[in-house]
Amino acid sequence: MRATEAELRTLMIGGLAGEANAQRRLLQALAPVLRAFFARRLRGADDDVEDLVQDSLIAIHTRRATYDPARPFTAWAYAVARYKMIDHFRRRKQTVPLDDFADILAVESFEDASGARLDIGRLLDALPPKQAQAIRATKLDGLSVTEAAARAGISESDVKISVHRGLKKLEQQLSDAALGAARLGR
Repeated sequence: MRATEAELRTLMIGGLAGEANAQRRLLQALAPVLRAFFARRLRGADDDVEDLVQDSLIAIHTRRATYDPARPFTAWAYAVARYKMIDHFRRRKQTVPLDDFADILAVESFEDASGARLDIGRLLDALPPKQAQAIRATKLDGLSVTEAAARAGISESDVKISVHRGLKKLEQQLSDAALGAARLGR
């Protein structure tokens, strides 16, 4: 059975308070969660999945002091995992098609994913409004291009172009952020 957000957060806070058993249990509980997270994104690359799980667990352990206990833990943990995955793609000079980009950003199914929603919201807020609106409508709200165009009062091709350009800008923002994090030793 998967640990809940509340259980993981409690273990993390215990680990931050110096409880070695809580920290050990946290890392044990996170391993299968991270394994599933990476396996969905790196189909058929089991060795890479295990490497990324280990890299992420090490980063979560060594960077635990950067976690803000007032925020959801899983959003923070998945952000660390995404940075590790981006680093992995860079090391292999691997690119991710734009169509798959939304899958990489996808929020996992924990009860409280509000922190991840806030992170995505902040990223979208940095885009021009038309691009952000098109991405929200098609990628987050699940509308078809036709429905999104009707909602916004623009053409379908305008929606497609806005989504494409917005995802390119998001990709660049995340790439720049991952590069900055790598320089800081994440």
